[in-house]
Amino acid sequence: MKRTILLITVITAAMMELIDTSIVNVALSHMSGNLGATLEDTSWVVTSYAIANVIIIPITTFLSTLLGRRNYYIGSVIAFTFFSFMCGQATNIWMLVAFRFLQGIGGGALLSVSQAIVFELFPKEKQSVASALFGIGVFIGPTIGPTLGGYITEYYSWPWIFYINVPIGIIVASLCSILLGEPAVKQPGGKIDWLGIFLLAVGVSALQTVLERGETEDWFETRYIVWLTVTAIVGLCLFVWWELKTKQPVVNLRVLKSRNLSIAAVLTFISGIGMFSSVFLTPVFAQRLLGFTPSQTGLLLLPGACLAIGGLIVSSRLLQRGLSPMYLIGTGIIFFGWFSWKMSRLDLDASGFDVSTALIWRALGLAIVTVPLTMLAVSSLQPKDMPQGAALNNMMRQLGGSFGLALVNTYLTQRNAVHRADLVSNITAYNPETVQRLSGYTHYFMSRGATAADAQRQGLGMLNAVVVKQSSLLSFCDAYLIVGAVFLVALPLLLFASQRKQARPAVILSDH
Repeated sequence: MKRTILLITVITAAMMELIDTSIVNVALSHMSGNLGATLEDTSWVVTSYAIANVIIIPITTFLSTLLGRRNYYIGSVIAFTFFSFMCGQATNIWMLVAFRFLQGIGGGALLSVSQAIVFELFPKEKQSVASALFGIGVFIGPTIGPTLGGYITEYYSWPWIFYINVPIGIIVASLCSILLGEPAVKQPGGKIDWLGIFLLAVGVSALQTVLERGETEDWFETRYIVWLTVTAIVGLCLFVWWELKTKQPVVNLRVLKSRNLSIAAVLTFISGIGMFSSVFLTPVFAQRLLGFTPSQTGLLLLPGACLAIGGLIVSSRLLQRGLSPMYLIGTGIIFFGWFSWKMSRLDLDASGFDVSTALIWRALGLAIVTVPLTMLAVSSLQPKDMPQGAALNNMMRQLGGSFGLALVNTYLTQRNAVHRADLVSNITAYNPETVQRLSGYTHYFMSRGATAADAQRQGLGMLNAVVVKQSSLLSFCDAYLIVGAVFLVALPLLLFASQRKQARPAVILSDH
């Protein structure tokens, strides 16, 4: 019973952290108006949290060793909860950005350490079940974030996006203080790798800022983006060199000698692209182009989310029966590719059923991929290396998400300009369809009392609105295709994975 309660508790903590990666996206305009900030400044609310997450996730193993995993985990939950409350109390945009960064620092352990705890609660023969249970949180968290944020913003106010973490965080911290003990397999202590921490923070912060802000700042047309790109490359290269050279690294990159972990990390990076970019694209597509409300969008996601839970359970059962993870990963990739294709075929007359049906394939694809990918990542690691492997794998998912959002935002902007130019080139006085449509709009406005000149001007405005909407639709279709293509390109990597049996992890439930 204690194990079950602890399992639910840490998965809830991981879900809470992942929900907060996307829950604020739909509330940025409300925050901007309420705090008197530009939308550009407000977007740092998302960026600061992502930077903090990607910095802290790979060093969670080191911090667990330094502080004791029980102390570090409970302290992180308390920090996440406290700074969630402070985010809701922020009175200006830069105060909110600072508290979001500190919230992200606290949230790092809620993902990687939670995953390590879940794995160690199960014996070797039940590891696929552990992956499935943790996968539910990994999948559902980012998926319901925008919908939950939209609902709260629509019916309450944006600070409640953060306040809802407070009671959950208090419960999680209280239960962990009772149930969570130290791991049976402990890492030896040592001196603190300050240079490694510094290089990681500098390199990852620069990279994350470039990915988050590049499209808004027109990429390398902006000087500070160029300098940050150089800083990211130099900082991360030096970080890798130093971590492989020093005897007590803050991030043990030597675990990447495991071919399975390396392949899993790349595939997890790609799955992060698919998960986060599709979570971004679909609500925007449904609300801006099809006219759905946030609550209606949430209903579109619901069938897929329910089936995904079944997919996670089925995939874990198949793994227990000896089915190769490669077959499941390959099937999931194909399912996601089919989702991307179906979404790229939709038009402005698409119904909720059309979108919901396509989203089922997305949910099943990502669900089927999640469990075997997690298993693959740790399949050839020793118990002492599993936390570090899990942390690196989780970092790759977050980086993949940031890369995917940057890719999608840039691609949408470029393709929108291309499609608009193509559509406008066909709007001429010699095009019969254009003349007929403009005439129809003009007569409509004249029937409403407008003069001929005003009616024609309003008709041109309507025609422009049609062009804007159609070019947006076509750019979204292209974005779905490119995300699906990135997924499918990953298929050949499965041929290089080996099929070793994983080491048995230790159980960590405390006696009190």
